[in-house]
Amino acid sequence: MPHYKYGYQGSDDEVIAKAQLYNIDASYKDMAAVCDNIRGMDSEVALQWLEKAASGDVAVEYRKWNKKLGHRRELGGKKGRYPKKAAKYVLQVLKNAIANGVAKGLGAMRIVHASATKQAIYPRLQSKGRQMRSDYVTGRVEVVLKSIAQVEQTVPKRTETTKIEKSSEKSEKESKVAAKTEK
Repeated sequence: MPHYKYGYQGSDDEVIAKAQLYNIDASYKDMAAVCDNIRGMDSEVALQWLEKAASGDVAVEYRKWNKKLGHRRELGGKKGRYPKKAAKYVLQVLKNAIANGVAKGLGAMRIVHASATKQAIYPRLQSKGRQMRSDYVTGRVEVVLKSIAQVEQTVPKRTETTKIEKSSEKSEKESKVAAKTEK
């Protein structure tokens, strides 16, 4: 068995709903862009968004692999596309993960992990009249859901310090440094 593991690695005490799909005949880069957009959403909101993206009504923002990509007005000027095929596969995996969560009794769920990667590369024969051969690349998608109550418990709360407190801490540190240099 290899020393590494694929996919989401959570702790043993957390209850998660997980779904995966392998050997997908779609662009793994498009699927990764779709997964980037749904990560952190509630499952019902992501389901509705993916249905719109699969029909081509909503643009998907590309944060990576976006060189020479057009800007979209509906994304506020950010770069994006309409990857219908990739959105259909991610939608299929999300529906499966929701069904797994319902079977485990999670209730309202949030997407804590959504990723798509390259899985396998199959060499193809060189085309007639072409100098280079083309490869057939497949992808894999994984979606992990947790109950919203469980997600909110694990997020640490930030203690906000005011600017005055920060400046007083800095002045104390500066006075300590000055006292050390005087000795």
